[in-house]
Amino acid sequence: MQTLINFFTPTEKIDYKTEVLSGLTVALALVPEAVAFALIAGLSPLTGLYAAFVMGLITSIFGGRPGMISGATGAIAVVIVALVISHGVEYVFAAVVLAGIFQVLTGVLKLGKLMRLVPHPVIFGFVNGLAIIIFSSQLDQFKDSSGSWMVGEQLYIFMGLVILSMLIIWGLPKLSKAIPASLVAILSIFGIVVAFGIDTRTVGDIASISGGFPPFHIPSVPLDMEMFMTILPYSAVMAAVGLIESLLTLNIIDEITETRGRGNKEAVAQGAANILSGFFSGMGGCAMIGQSLINISSGARARLSGIGAAVMLLVFIMFGAELIEQLPMAALTGLMIMVSIGTFEWASFNTLRRMPKSDIFVMVLVTLVTAVLHNLAIAVIVGVIIAALVFAWDSAKRIRARKYVDDNGIKHYEIYGPLFFGSVTVFNEKFDVLGDPNEVIIDFAESRVVDMSAIEALNRLTERYSKVGKVVHLRHLSSDCRKLLKDAEAIIDVNVIEDPTYRLPVDLVNGK
Repeated sequence: MQTLINFFTPTEKIDYKTEVLSGLTVALALVPEAVAFALIAGLSPLTGLYAAFVMGLITSIFGGRPGMISGATGAIAVVIVALVISHGVEYVFAAVVLAGIFQVLTGVLKLGKLMRLVPHPVIFGFVNGLAIIIFSSQLDQFKDSSGSWMVGEQLYIFMGLVILSMLIIWGLPKLSKAIPASLVAILSIFGIVVAFGIDTRTVGDIASISGGFPPFHIPSVPLDMEMFMTILPYSAVMAAVGLIESLLTLNIIDEITETRGRGNKEAVAQGAANILSGFFSGMGGCAMIGQSLINISSGARARLSGIGAAVMLLVFIMFGAELIEQLPMAALTGLMIMVSIGTFEWASFNTLRRMPKSDIFVMVLVTLVTAVLHNLAIAVIVGVIIAALVFAWDSAKRIRARKYVDDNGIKHYEIYGPLFFGSVTVFNEKFDVLGDPNEVIIDFAESRVVDMSAIEALNRLTERYSKVGKVVHLRHLSSDCRKLLKDAEAIIDVNVIEDPTYRLPVDLVNGK
């Protein structure tokens, strides 16, 4: 029994009351979000709610980041909406299953470590863009049933309740943290609306959430190559979007809690959850940064909160739909606005004066792409590509060559900086083939030959010296550089490589 308890919770002491109450708060916040995302995708509300239950339960039990919440998300809804229109919901279920398989394979192959390639400015931009998305998505709540902006008394009442909810969430933790402030805000606004008979928008005005246990069924699609090729692009994008959002959320929660999650384990859990979601009538999903921050800010740190949120969500669907549908949207809107404020990296403004201009550009670009396109995967990919190009450009400018002629009349070129595709042009400009003596030594003690472009540059350089009857020696190549050159024997004559053994200071200290 104790082993089972240790599996569901971290080894440190757990506040079970906080975990349960935080899970309840998250479950209440999940309802309108799941319904809204399902409607965005053109699906029934229960499709989003079932996805939230399955995703939340499986990832909370088996995921690599205790305290992180998963469910139906807007990023996934945007991906599948075209498939819903063209082929219907059954194809969506099949695509979700295939996306889950891709994610499981990613985790099994331990590709989660690729998140290390995401630079900090990209994460800053991702988080800030996501905060803007969360905030802007709440503006729709200020519209009436006809889609027009609220005016007059209706607007004042709704805005007043939203502000009161925000004030409770902001102020209560300063007085007491015994109960999550978000839950107190929701219950307080609910009590005020019921007690004074205030006519305001409720969850039930969006859609009914009443239903049963998620029904299991195999997607009704033809098992042929045509169907596979139809869902393949959607599944691939879903898998990529889900993993990027989930692993970035994992990193953010890691920073907040000063703990470390397991990316590959989370990838497997996300994949397994999506597979089951597809078989249990769900639209699939991934980690939800908004709900995860609600959970963490409420004090939850264990798996119990996520499990509780999923179970309570199912209870709402099966038994408490009538009550939950009466919750005022103003309370949930205030909660999500506070989440957006807490999500935004305000510290990024303080670092603007100290950050390189290239990093500032990347951060602002990712923020804008995220906020405008609402496509987190594209935003992150664009940011990583630009950051990589900027790094390559800066590295290309760093290559240097120290030149001198020794007492024997041999000219030495001591190369500093990496030799790769971006720096070969500058590298070639360092040499005076016609003006150099008959023997030349190129020393790579402070450099590395990185790629095939660098090998080709060395090949052409040695050919230029060879044509005028001069000898070139390549020295101090690292073992991986020499392997590259050896593998490329058809391109460059490896006989020009000389690698004398030099005694390093550490060897002298050890008396070797």
